[in-house]
Amino acid sequence: MDASIFLSGLGTALVTPFHSDGSIDLPTLKNLAEWQIASGVNFLVPCGSTGEASTLSEDETLAVVQTVVDTAAGRVPVFAGCTHNSTAEAVRRAKLLTVIAGLTGILTANPYYSKPNQRGQIQHFTAIAEAVDKPVLLYNIPGRTAANLEPATVLKLAAIPNVIGIKESSGNLAQISELLAQVPDNFGVFAGDDYLALPVLAAGGAGLISVASNVAPTEVARMLLACTVGDWTTARQIGQRHAAITTALFSEPNPAPVKATLALMGRIASDAVRLPMVAVEDTTRERLHMLASGLSLIP
Repeated sequence: MDASIFLSGLGTALVTPFHSDGSIDLPTLKNLAEWQIASGVNFLVPCGSTGEASTLSEDETLAVVQTVVDTAAGRVPVFAGCTHNSTAEAVRRAKLLTVIAGLTGILTANPYYSKPNQRGQIQHFTAIAEAVDKPVLLYNIPGRTAANLEPATVLKLAAIPNVIGIKESSGNLAQISELLAQVPDNFGVFAGDDYLALPVLAAGGAGLISVASNVAPTEVARMLLACTVGDWTTARQIGQRHAAITTALFSEPNPAPVKATLALMGRIASDAVRLPMVAVEDTTRERLHMLASGLSLIP
């Protein structure tokens, strides 16, 4: 196990494309992953919330992750989403995923619905990390899980050898800044919200795990690269376009607007989502079309 890996840069939280009948479109997923890699994305994250992981069966999850790993073929790391509110079930699923040859590691979010306290979350994430022989990224997203990972808790978990970083989607810049000031040098803190990418990177973040890069991977990758080399003028210029894309993509619950935009771009054949998600309203689709046209995302 290479638990010493230091992850950085841009990761795309991949959508899971479906056919119009709701079945998974694996050839299109392969094409999306290939496009992301060719566009300069540094790593891929299938089966997260943007990938509608909670609606996928176990076999579908394994097929999606296998497809992305096979497409990446070692060119970029792949971290598979693996979240459950039952610790035992999360451990079981993590063990299943980490059997996939070539998978770099897993991304695992707060246990949803149960609302565990900090001690409960420490035990939950520790059990997952100790059950697998691959790197683990924590994922703090209290807006979806109703549980927050506090900086002191993250610091305790960072002491586990294969816990290498966190996707921080609390939206709380003060909390993220507090965490960045204390984590070890080999522990990566990633912005988990596109709109906070620049301030988190300016404060020392390791990168961004992005939704917007599903539709504009080259541009978001250029923004991250500009941050890395300290070219904040370019980063801010790109960031203005990035902000416009992000605002539109979150005008309805993620990932419906992302899929609608990808369909408009011809990258996916169907913008189908699985219930309880529903396709975007016509007014949103029109707005997305205007934005995508204005930003030259549509040929």
